Amino acid sequence: MTPQDAEETHRFPCEQCGADYRFAPTEGGLVCDHCGHKKELIESPWGGGALKELDFLQALREQLPAAEMEVTRVSSCPNCAAQVEFDPAVHALECPFCATPVVADTGENRHIKPKGVLPFQFDERAAHQAMEDWLGKLWFAPNGLKEYARKGRKMDGIYVPYWTYDAQTHSQYTGQRGTEYTVSRTVMVDGKPQVRSEIRVRWSNVRGRVQRFFDDVLVLASKSLPRTYTEGLEPWDLSQLAPYQPKYLAGFRAEAYTIDLEAGFVDARQKMDRIIERDIKFDIGGDRQRISSVDTDVSAVTFKHVLLPVWMAAYKYRGQSYRFVVNGQSGRVQGERPYSAWKIAGAVVIGLILAAGVAYLASQS
Repeated sequence: MTPQDAEETHRFPCEQCGADYRFAPTEGGLVCDHCGHKKELIESPWGGGALKELDFLQALREQLPAAEMEVTRVSSCPNCAAQVEFDPAVHALECPFCATPVVADTGENRHIKPKGVLPFQFDERAAHQAMEDWLGKLWFAPNGLKEYARKGRKMDGIYVPYWTYDAQTHSQYTGQRGTEYTVSRTVMVDGKPQVRSEIRVRWSNVRGRVQRFFDDVLVLASKSLPRTYTEGLEPWDLSQLAPYQPKYLAGFRAEAYTIDLEAGFVDARQKMDRIIERDIKFDIGGDRQRISSVDTDVSAVTFKHVLLPVWMAAYKYRGQSYRFVVNGQSGRVQGERPYSAWKIAGAVVIGLILAAGVAYLASQS
């Protein structure tokens, strides 16, 4: 694919008027905002590939088939380093991740094609309502920010990059199994003997093996959002992943991954190791468990590059940036938790008044 082709990847002309279609979550298909023409996905000529895994080691050796790679034009934010695809007709706009002004450049990004996409399940209006409801529950948030957010500022629909990893693991371990037992002993309390029970543990050495096949271990492939945000948006129902087709991105933006395949697998291994540790403790049995050593063999590693939907708003309010993100599948909201110094001071004053009133009533009784 040439860079010129990449510029047109996510633009689909309306067959009725020639304007661009966009993917409409509420319609589940393509809609032309110019003339209103609709087109079902199954009728469209833009086909997607099968949702299949790719070989991890082959990718590390840069031996993936050329059909699995693509080149796109991206712009890099000077503040948060997000790499986002922009419409080639747009030359300047704000970064959707931090509201920093970004000038579109001609940077090219060669990367592994997405294999799967989780389409947006609801539109911008519903996302805005979810954000307003979340802000409304934050009593200490500045009223000005709430009002600023309610004015209907545009939210951006962004497809955020993730890796999923599959792997077969076989682990050998050594450790100890603890069996609890109770003993009684007599102690003196205020000069009087009392019998008390104590729980003690008898430890025995153990060794064994466990195995597990991991399917779709999900790892964020971006550094643009704090991990606390993205973890707060979970869980994702990956059973709803569709084979990647560029038409799902019509009218939306897609972020290029900035955490590469090998670095992502390091995070995946940490997730796997936590589950393997749980499996080992279950295998050891007994009342308590100690793990001395674990030797895990990982094989048959495969992966997918997938795109997950996030509605996002970034606001500059009184010189400070606030970001809000909404899971485009479930509607879960995460974001900055702004605080109003006046509201906090007021709450403190009210608390002191109430405490003084309670103390006064207590002194009169």
